[in-house]
Amino acid sequence: MANRTNLTPRRRVETALRGEATDKRSFTVYESKLPRCAVERELRNRGLCVVDRSVPVLRSHRPDVKVVQTSYVENGKSLTRIEHQTPVGTVTEIHEPAGFTSWCRKHVFSGPEDYKPLIFMIDNEAYEPAYEAFTRAEAMVGEDVILRGGIGLEPMQAIISSMMGTEQFCMEWMERRDEVLRLYEANVRAARRRYKLLAESPCWHFNYGGNVTVEVIGPKVFADYYLPHYREAGEILHRHGKLIGCHLDANNKRIAGLVAESGLDYIEAFTPAPDTDMTLSEAFEAWPGQCLWINFPSSIHLASREKIAATTRELLDAARDRPGFIIGITEDVPEDRWQESFLTIMDAIDAYS
Repeated sequence: MANRTNLTPRRRVETALRGEATDKRSFTVYESKLPRCAVERELRNRGLCVVDRSVPVLRSHRPDVKVVQTSYVENGKSLTRIEHQTPVGTVTEIHEPAGFTSWCRKHVFSGPEDYKPLIFMIDNEAYEPAYEAFTRAEAMVGEDVILRGGIGLEPMQAIISSMMGTEQFCMEWMERRDEVLRLYEANVRAARRRYKLLAESPCWHFNYGGNVTVEVIGPKVFADYYLPHYREAGEILHRHGKLIGCHLDANNKRIAGLVAESGLDYIEAFTPAPDTDMTLSEAFEAWPGQCLWINFPSSIHLASREKIAATTRELLDAARDRPGFIIGITEDVPEDRWQESFLTIMDAIDAYS
């Protein structure tokens, strides 16, 4: 076993995820939220761990779906139209590139005629291991980067976030629920094709979806259409010694009891008050058996250096008796604020340790 008083940044994160004590608290940042510069290097030299989500352990393809991608400019904006041509119909989505991400300007679902081609696309998707590439990448990045695996969005959340958007989903859920559930079942079939391949991969921990908005779906839908999949995937991953978590970054108070029963090993991106409806202490009370890998409250990045430091100390105080705790950055931070804020958080962690 590694010496817990002299852990590398990656090993420190892994140890905390297992709920074991470390020499100091981990500070992590998504790979897309940390611009390469002198401050980035200083932070990494001081123990920051980069969370890289860009290296897959599976490859996928749809042998019977033709994809046509067209780039164009409209009203001064660069857009990309993607057509998915299936034997039973064509569906189209439009995206606007935006730096490290993109904005969806038209979801792939437009109306009832799209259920059939979407289900065909999902059922046509095949998966195969990409284990060697993952292992090479992990060896190359070093001990201050941890590669996170992704299971994908939950079958219902994939419909909301990737296919329809919130407003369209709500209308379809009320008017054509049977069709929505057929689409959901196709997503379930696809997810089950991935579970064993992921569990047998060299990746050690996986996020399963997230961005759940309880104000939209309500606790009952969460219990019926989300919870069973965390449990099913978790059972398979646990048999292979892997961990499972979820990116629950919104208001969680109404589903806190359900999350406690989910079988999730860690709650990732949990954002304490004032940005959501739960404090860190409330989260610890609600989820005593799960590691909390939080997102530092985004609103505090805009505050003074003193406020950032005080907030960090308050979080560390609340987590004093909880070894399973990690401070992370999972959301965008303004370009003119991130350097001072991240350095202040690191200073507070070092001083507390």
